[in-house]
Amino acid sequence: MSVRVRFAPSPSGYLHIGGARTALFNWLWARRQGGQFVVRVEDTDQDRSSVESVRAILDALRWLGLDWDEGPEAGGDHGPYFQSERRQRYREIADRMVEEGTAYRCYATKEQLDAARAEVKARDPKAQFVYPGWWRDRRDWPKDGPYVIRFKSPREGTTDFRDLVFGRVGTPNSQLQDFVMMRSDGFPLYNLACVVDDHDMQMSLVARGRDHIGNTPLQLLIYRALGWEPPSFAHLPMMLSPKGEKLSKRHAAVGVQDYRERGYTPLGVLNYLVRFGWSYGDREIFSREELMELFDWERVSKSDGKFDEKKFLDVNFEHLKQERLTDDETYISRLVPFLEARGLESPSPDVIGQALPHIRERARTLVEAAEAMDYFFREQPVLDDKAKSKFLRPEAAPRLRAVADLLESAPEWVAAPLEERFRQWIEAEQLKMKDVAQPARVALTGRTASPPLFDVMAVLGKNASLARLRGAARLAEDA
Repeated sequence: MSVRVRFAPSPSGYLHIGGARTALFNWLWARRQGGQFVVRVEDTDQDRSSVESVRAILDALRWLGLDWDEGPEAGGDHGPYFQSERRQRYREIADRMVEEGTAYRCYATKEQLDAARAEVKARDPKAQFVYPGWWRDRRDWPKDGPYVIRFKSPREGTTDFRDLVFGRVGTPNSQLQDFVMMRSDGFPLYNLACVVDDHDMQMSLVARGRDHIGNTPLQLLIYRALGWEPPSFAHLPMMLSPKGEKLSKRHAAVGVQDYRERGYTPLGVLNYLVRFGWSYGDREIFSREELMELFDWERVSKSDGKFDEKKFLDVNFEHLKQERLTDDETYISRLVPFLEARGLESPSPDVIGQALPHIRERARTLVEAAEAMDYFFREQPVLDDKAKSKFLRPEAAPRLRAVADLLESAPEWVAAPLEERFRQWIEAEQLKMKDVAQPARVALTGRTASPPLFDVMAVLGKNASLARLRGAARLAEDA
């Protein structure tokens, strides 16, 4: 069987960063093996599922570059790819299992179950309620009335499987109860729908978070009851908070969209996520092609990992700095929306390209890059109040005008010759570099920190640079 793997999100919100990691591992395995990556939407929870969430999840996958071969929008030969459209299939399988005696109708009411739970707790507050099997061997079903369908779990033996990450996993059947497969409203529960879908869509491997490992014995029992060959399984280590708790919004941004809006790159996100459970020696930074070539299950760890926002930012920074991972053209195309978000209309890609070498080594995110480039695209820079009050003082005015006059006659507007001309003038005038360079920096950029002064001038161009120096001189006179 060819490799077929899937990512099956529940559309109840954004794409969680942990879900993105699961999608990534499946996608990498499919791409390395020349197989198929399938997206399936598990939307049987009608109260929580929404079209908007489906759209948000698919958009996040697209942004990450995790393209799918089958699923919503892509189509395929194994659809429908929304569980809500497969209800008749689940009902068909559940009824078949009842007919064959591997499942049964249970007419126990909520009140009866609540009373039984209360009785168990009264005897032992720590005891876990196990359904007593009241309807397990009965066929005297009422002519009407709601019922659920329960699986008839074996009482003896064990249910074993070999996990690609955790090795052999065994569960005594005595620990399992007759779990519900289908609710009274006709909607399947996770274990039934998952088995039917994975079988019908010919999945060769189910790779998901370790929090699902307890579902696997139940699903294997359904496979065996139906006479179906189960796929292989791989359960991934968990992504935990810095304190070792389940990762949630109170610990960090946990939605892929959050990192997109904060100016992270898709490859920066993927690179941080792949190291959550997979390693290749001491290497931290990979290209997409390297990940597809190197990923395997033997290097996936059993150990859970703790989310580290600082390391995440560092990984993203490395990707922004390295041209082989994010080339200039890609960098520029991704940066433009962040410049436009600052109110800069139609920022010139040529100007961005000229400024990029001076920004790329400093900006950890595209948001920081856009902020660092802001002054290149405005008629006048936005002056920092503290910088203005400290450096644009009356004594700076004649020096700024002198610099403008000096550079206006420069034969070429290139950083190195401009700097040499400036330094010769400073020496001749017996001035200190900081007394002229810092007011000039504030005049040109509006701030006290920037790339080298003459690199900034080269990007701004002659007219803009001279205009800003002279405009700042007038502000300094009025200070």
